[in-house]
Amino acid sequence: MAKNSIISKPLHRIILAGALGVAGWPVVGLCQDPPKPTIPDELVLDEHLREEYGVNQFTTPSIKKLFEELESFGSLPYEKLKRDIPNAPRDRSLVALSLGVLIADGFLTVNADEILDLRDVGGAILKHAKILGSGNGAIRHVKTILESSALDELDALKNELSRTQVDVEKEMVLLRDVDIAHLVGLGGWVRALQIGSHGSLDPYNPARAQKLIRTDLVEYFQNSLSELDPSIRDSENIKRISRRLDQVVEIIKAPAGPGGTLTVEQVKDLADKSDDLVKLSTREFKVQK
Repeated sequence: MAKNSIISKPLHRIILAGALGVAGWPVVGLCQDPPKPTIPDELVLDEHLREEYGVNQFTTPSIKKLFEELESFGSLPYEKLKRDIPNAPRDRSLVALSLGVLIADGFLTVNADEILDLRDVGGAILKHAKILGSGNGAIRHVKTILESSALDELDALKNELSRTQVDVEKEMVLLRDVDIAHLVGLGGWVRALQIGSHGSLDPYNPARAQKLIRTDLVEYFQNSLSELDPSIRDSENIKRISRRLDQVVEIIKAPAGPGGTLTVEQVKDLADKSDDLVKLSTREFKVQK
């Protein structure tokens, strides 16, 4: 079935799953395919918010929930973890990935109480959302983010960042562009992994490193990439992201430290891989000829 048909194959699966009361994947009993990786329950956005936005049948990991896990790390070295905000990429799939990274930047900024930096992040979020065709909702959320930042209302800021992700994903689903919607969540996770791995170093903290072992989440994203439309899946950036995810799984599936923790060398390797993933999610990779 062509991608531009009335109901594309990925969206057809989602509608079928929603009709059966299942969020995200078909029921195994109705087909012979093996079970596919699903989103860990603790990373699914609150049900009342999904109902408010009418996206119960489409679920991706909540960037807000990812950062709630990082909050257990305590204080993070913001000056080392913050990054320069690049221009929006030209490739649509990279715009979606980069948007997820930016939303994660917003959560990092709020958690560090560096509210003044939110203006640049908010402006970049708005530009990315407009490119994807989701400008109206983003304008509303970014306006609220800036207003809340002036009042230093941290919980309101987190809620608006979360609603930005949901609103953009909803718009993409309505536009029958489910592949793009999935990439927003991946971009947010990639940035969270970078922050978490670097935050577990200098000094090395085995308790923090233990929280990086999320094989279930990585496998979910690996499966999501494998089901992208070939026009997206075969791009150089996505192919390289897939290879990096394979390497991340190899690291976290074989913790070599005491009590099944990651060693400092493994965390450094994970940090390097996450640096590559963020670059590949925000800048177009061009093959040298």
